Amino acid sequence: QVGAFAWENCGDKRDPVVLQSLSVAPDPITIPGSLRVSAAVSSSKTIASPLKVVLVVEKALGDLWIQLPCIDQMGSCTYDDVCTILDNLIPPGTTCPEPLLTYGIPCHCPFKAGSYSLPASNFDLPDVELPSFMTNGNYRVRAVATNGGEELACIKLAFSLQSH
Repeated sequence: QVGAFAWENCGDKRDPVVLQSLSVAPDPITIPGSLRVSAAVSSSKTIASPLKVVLVVEKALGDLWIQLPCIDQMGSCTYDDVCTILDNLIPPGTTCPEPLLTYGIPCHCPFKAGSYSLPASNFDLPDVELPSFMTNGNYRVRAVATNGGEELACIKLAFSLQSH
């Protein structure tokens, strides 16, 4: 079914970071609105800086999938070091925001090896000014995380967006 939320790991079996479960409600996702997320991730190694993430974001146009550009850090972007971005968003030494704090999920590198799980938690999606190409529709995203050229994780998502 097109538009229904779906996810999968796309790396090879040797990838140290594996998404074990992920659920998102409502479907389609509404902006602004509330997003209920639960997830579990396991990592067999400590993840340290530089944590490079490459996103490929595609939008369905009829039967075609069109790759979206990277505009204002949204879309098909390459982030050279997510660790630095996290440090800028949440200054080191400050506590991690909820619900991460409650469930002992770190918000800074290095991320120690282990299993992390987020029980169903609500996040408010603000009425952000999305780029004009991020309108209602069906999307798919491929995210690849690497460190020093070594692939850590590859995750594919599919979802629908509905903005008011």
